[in-house]
Amino acid sequence: MRISLVGATGFIGSRLLNELIRRGHEVVAIARGADKLPDNAIIHPVPIEVTDVAALTRAFRGSDAVIHALATPKDLATEERMARMRAGTAAIISAVKAAGVPRVLAVGGAGTLEVAPGLRFMDSFIFPKAWQGSAIVTAEIKELLKGETVFSWTYLCPPQFLERGERTGKFRLGTDQIVVAEDSFGRSHISVEDYAVAMIDELEQPKHTGRRFTVGY
Repeated sequence: MRISLVGATGFIGSRLLNELIRRGHEVVAIARGADKLPDNAIIHPVPIEVTDVAALTRAFRGSDAVIHALATPKDLATEERMARMRAGTAAIISAVKAAGVPRVLAVGGAGTLEVAPGLRFMDSFIFPKAWQGSAIVTAEIKELLKGETVFSWTYLCPPQFLERGERTGKFRLGTDQIVVAEDSFGRSHISVEDYAVAMIDELEQPKHTGRRFTVGY
């Protein structure tokens, strides 16, 4: 497939790029720092600002799907990060529609997942206060996507800890409840490399269209 990847040089985006390349997909890699991208014949670097709807539309045209892996700088105030994510996501949605792309897959956050029936992780006493800003920002993406009917969408939430690690291809999927490891430690975690595997599995074999899902060991 031909995939447009927004945020292709980020912590998650770079692993998504690697997984797409591994599986032989052609990638339109959208990032301001496109000079950091690997030199590969199936990667098409596009160094544009994500709020430039006209430029995004040109980049998206002909794509089978768009992957939204945009991230905002964590050193900014939560309000500014929310504003940037809202503006970026709105621009992506507008460009997807204008370009006629049929699908969007988005990177989400763990904060809105449930740790008990009706209790979001971000509202629980175990949720680190330092993560509140990121949880609120990533929740914005789902809110903007969930009313869309022109294209199909999927939103993949990571578990509590998304860490550098190895690509094993072995993990469990969930929907609204956070996934906790079935071992004596009971951690909620996955490597960012395996998160990428789960996302591209969904790209190739859709099973969660029009909803969120999650992943973990």
